[in-house]
Amino acid sequence: MIGGDGIGPEVVAEALKVIAAAGVVIETVDYDLGAGRYERTGEVLPDSVLEELGGLDAVLLGAVGPPIGSTTVPPGVIERGLLLRLRFELDLYINLRPFKGVPGSIAPDADFVLVRENTEGSYAGEGGALRRGTPFEVATQGSVNTRHGVERCVRYAFGLAERRARHHVTLVHKTNVLTYAGDLWQRSFDSVALEHAAVATAYSHVDAACIFLVENPARYDVLVTDNLFGDILADLAGAVTGGIGLAASANLNPARTGPSLFEPVHGCAYDIAGTGKANPLAAIRSAALMLEHLGEVAAAERVTKAVLELQTEMAGSSEAWSTAGVGDAVIRRL
Repeated sequence: MIGGDGIGPEVVAEALKVIAAAGVVIETVDYDLGAGRYERTGEVLPDSVLEELGGLDAVLLGAVGPPIGSTTVPPGVIERGLLLRLRFELDLYINLRPFKGVPGSIAPDADFVLVRENTEGSYAGEGGALRRGTPFEVATQGSVNTRHGVERCVRYAFGLAERRARHHVTLVHKTNVLTYAGDLWQRSFDSVALEHAAVATAYSHVDAACIFLVENPARYDVLVTDNLFGDILADLAGAVTGGIGLAASANLNPARTGPSLFEPVHGCAYDIAGTGKANPLAAIRSAALMLEHLGEVAAAERVTKAVLELQTEMAGSSEAWSTAGVGDAVIRRL
């Protein structure tokens, strides 16, 4: 358990409460990680803690990061030193984001899943700078794409599409401009498609996908894309299906050579931390993804169903919901 910063500990507490109510007994270990620890100790993710995490079954994370405008935590320290390091070191190569529209959202009928490659692309750290601070400064930031990394991500997406009702997967990239990376993604996608005859396929340029996610997101079932495009599309998808505050995620190691990590993606929301106003549904749904990964499939389905039902009710309600009240409402539906 990594409660983290801001509203993180509050929403994780509700997720734990729901897990217990669903009848699943888990043993937890709490870790003090995030911007708060960095400010106190100067540490982000000690090697000893990383080694301990590697021996666990899963990690449930609330939110980590400093307040906007912080002068005590340098930009990128927590993101690269904690979140990205966990993804790389634990080989969490799939970032899974499920989306289902709620009444009143731009896309109330949407029901799709975004599969994002999570360990390569522009976030791999390839690049550098020359003549920094001069008028002739040069900065490069490469996108790392390997056949191994791309293909295992694509295979996961096809496997997921086979288990869903529509059996459809769309590759999202920019093959007309990113001719090297795009070509690798397209050829890998086409190759894997030959092994999954029951799955229909499509392709969208990433800019077109942004339009379709706003105008007609129901066209999508499973989307698969690279790290950077997936990061951007996931936030847009959250916005059109009810708000980023409802968005859950799983950072998966499907090979199970280490733990997988589950987290809501709404951030720390320092402005409402401690007020009891934080919506814990994204954390609770992330916990349901964790239960599914751990083999507690029936409990995961019950929790997910309760969360989606409550999302619909809250969308049409003028009630002032509290953090604990939302958790209690999910439990009543169990």
